[in-house]
Amino acid sequence: MLPVLMLPETEIRESGAGSVLDLGPSSERPDLLLVTLGITHSVEQESLDVIVQGSSDGVNWLSKPVGAFSQKFYCGTYQILLDLGSHTDVRFLRPKWTVNRWGRGDLKPVFDIYLHAEPQFRSMAVGAA
Repeated sequence: MLPVLMLPETEIRESGAGSVLDLGPSSERPDLLLVTLGITHSVEQESLDVIVQGSSDGVNWLSKPVGAFSQKFYCGTYQILLDLGSHTDVRFLRPKWTVNRWGRGDLKPVFDIYLHAEPQFRSMAVGAA
């Protein structure tokens, strides 16, 4: 699996979900996946929650996410490491987000975000003789 853009830079104004990513057969997919969330624009007094859902068929999604970012308020680049080795039945992933805005003025949230996924490899520990 090559590095892949799970969500191109997109303006988010309401809660929703992104496209489905097919990881391929379990024999071909990585055990670890580094997911990067980039927030390139936000306004004050709003929050963003992003999770990564898993599915075996791309239609029915697990009740618990395979990964979740902590709640975000500011622009920046954030990463989580998904351990797909503990989710052997998961072949498909999709990002899902929830936004919230409070305070005065327009209460419609606005974030510009992107999500990038990149396979990672477990390092092999070499024992000393």
